[in-house]
Amino acid sequence: MDFNSHTDGVVADAVALVNALTEGERRGRPYAPEDRVAAAAEAVKWSTPTPAEADALAEAAAELRAVFEAFAGDDVDRAADQVNRLLDRYNARPHLARHDGEPWHVHFHASGDALAAQVAAPCATGLAVVIDSGHHDRLGVCTAPHCDRVYVDVSRNGTRRFCSTACQNRVKTAAFRARTAGS
Repeated sequence: MDFNSHTDGVVADAVALVNALTEGERRGRPYAPEDRVAAAAEAVKWSTPTPAEADALAEAAAELRAVFEAFAGDDVDRAADQVNRLLDRYNARPHLARHDGEPWHVHFHASGDALAAQVAAPCATGLAVVIDSGHHDRLGVCTAPHCDRVYVDVSRNGTRRFCSTACQNRVKTAAFRARTAGS
């Protein structure tokens, strides 16, 4: 499932931001970024944020997480309301861009220099495109026990339920052990 190349990229950026900068559980263990600046730099990749920028990115990540949680609960209205708040807060504005040998295409960046807005505005716009396309069921929160990382399902059949193969394998192994223990 491909939305379009730009949307795919910014939705993947939203997943990376949420998974790197929000506390919770990951692969069966508690998760909190040990170094918020390093986690933010890993998620953003094209910039090394200052501590203040990393804090602002973590706040944006928490707001983006709410969208994935709403999708996981099949509450599209709540997700749409949250996306609208993000679009307003980060002042997402369309403009045409051409770079890296690509044809003209629409970018949605915030006006101003704040790194969190430069990252969150396109992420919010990408999530808006997902809602508009009717494919919100392709976004979710890992269903493995003790994991709350988010994912985007780009498979053909749209049946992904886990953030990673590690979580999928944990669940399958636990189910196998439960079946064989009863034999």
